[in-house]
Amino acid sequence: MNILAKLMVDLFPKRQYNLDTMGRKHSTPSNVNIKEKVMKRFNPKSKTYKVFNALYNGEALTSAKAKKMGVGNLAAEASRIRQGGYAVYSNTRTAGNGVKVTEYTLGKPSREIVALGYMAKAKGLTLDTI
Repeated sequence: MNILAKLMVDLFPKRQYNLDTMGRKHSTPSNVNIKEKVMKRFNPKSKTYKVFNALYNGEALTSAKAKKMGVGNLAAEASRIRQGGYAVYSNTRTAGNGVKVTEYTLGKPSREIVALGYMAKAKGLTLDTI
């Protein structure tokens, strides 16, 4: 009886799960780290990728820093990243010389924004219908 049970176990292989997906099957190989999975949403040769990479690494970008990176319109790039589903916050501050400067940072969306997203989805709104 023991041999029969062992043969039955060998007939049905165990499912392989990716720990990143909490038990759901995922087509991405497990040896790719999470940062690489996140960054695949943007073309690595684009200006949007440069801005996203800087924000993802914790930098607060101003238009002066962005111009040094070769990005002329930081607000447009921030908008593209927002459309990709990331929370990009813009904070206006006054610099030491009295000039108002807008800094962009990548953050965690507030509970209110997440709740609004779920309500919109419950009402049948999608990005295609907007």
